[in-house]
Amino acid sequence: MTRNLLKPDAGGLYCAAGDFWIDPLKPVPRAVITHAHADHARSGSGAYHVAEAGLPVLRQRIGEKNDLKSHAYGEHFELGNTRVTLFPAGHILGSATVRIESEQGTWGVSGDFKRASDPTCHGFEPYDCDVWLTECTFGLPVYRWPATQTVINQVHAWWRECAEAGRPAVLFCYALGKAQRVLSELTAHELPGRIWLHGAMLPLTRCYREQGIPLPETFTVSEAGPKEDYGRDLVLAPPSAAGSPWMKRFRRHSTGFVSGWMRIRGNRRRRGYDRGFVLSDHADWPGLVDTAADMRARRVITIHGDGAALAGFFSEQGLTAESWNLRETRRADR
Repeated sequence: MTRNLLKPDAGGLYCAAGDFWIDPLKPVPRAVITHAHADHARSGSGAYHVAEAGLPVLRQRIGEKNDLKSHAYGEHFELGNTRVTLFPAGHILGSATVRIESEQGTWGVSGDFKRASDPTCHGFEPYDCDVWLTECTFGLPVYRWPATQTVINQVHAWWRECAEAGRPAVLFCYALGKAQRVLSELTAHELPGRIWLHGAMLPLTRCYREQGIPLPETFTVSEAGPKEDYGRDLVLAPPSAAGSPWMKRFRRHSTGFVSGWMRIRGNRRRRGYDRGFVLSDHADWPGLVDTAADMRARRVITIHGDGAALAGFFSEQGLTAESWNLRETRRADR
C-alpha cells in the first residue's frame, strides 16, 4: 500500500478512492454510517449507506426525508473505485463495521463495537483486513467488564430492594441501545413491579419491538396520572433527566446509572448516583486487544477516544500502530 486509503479531514474520515465519508462530522455528499448514535449519524448529507437492520433507528434519529440506502450484512456494494461491505459490530441494533477493498489494500473501520453477547443486536463478526481502525473509548487496561448476567442480577436485586422499601428505582441509561439491552436482559427475571420509560426512549424502543426483539411490557411516564405512586417500579431515563424537574414525581427514589464509566468507583460518587452498574456497549481492553488479533491486521489505527495507550501496546506487540484525531471529541453513548 503506497498511501492511506482513508484520511481524517474537516468532514471526518474520508475515502478518496470511493468519494465518501464514514460517520461524517458535518453534511457531505455521500456518507457510510456505522450506527444511529448522534455522534456518528448526523442529518444533512446527500446520501446515506447503512446496514439494513439499522434503518429504522436511523430514520428515527435523522428523519424520513434523507436519501437512505440500506444493505444486508455481508452484501458488497460499489462506491467509486472501492468495494464496501458492512458487518455486524455488536454495538446496538443495526450497528456495523465497514470493510473497504481497493487497490490500496483492505481496510476495516469500526464505529463503536463490543464483543459481549447482546440479545438486541447481531454479534460482532471479524474479518481479515490489512489495516484496522478501532474505536478506543475504553482504551485503558483498567476497563474490564464483568459478565453481563452478573450485572443484570445486580440491577434486579437493587430494584427488588427498592420495591420492598416502597421506593421507585430510577435507572439512568442511554436512550438508544443501553435501555433496550437492559429491558431485554430483564425478561428472564421475575419483575417486582412495572417498568416506566422516559418519553425520549419510547420511539426508539418501539423500533426494537417492531423488529421482533422481545422486550417486557413498559409504560410511559408522560401518560401516568398525577397520583401515580411508582413505589415498586423501575423507571428508565436518560442521564440528562438527572436533577431535572421531571424527577420530582418520584418520591423517595433511589438512583442508579448503568455504564462502562461505572468501572471507576469515583465516577459514581462524583455524579451523585446511589448505585453504579458496569455494563457497556463498547469493547473493554481485552476486547479491543483480541479484536485486533482476530482481524489479522498488520497495522492498527486508534480512533474515537484517547488511543495512545492502546496504540503503544500494539506497537510493543510488533504491529504498526498509531492514533488519529478526527478533529472533534465525540461524546458517544457509552
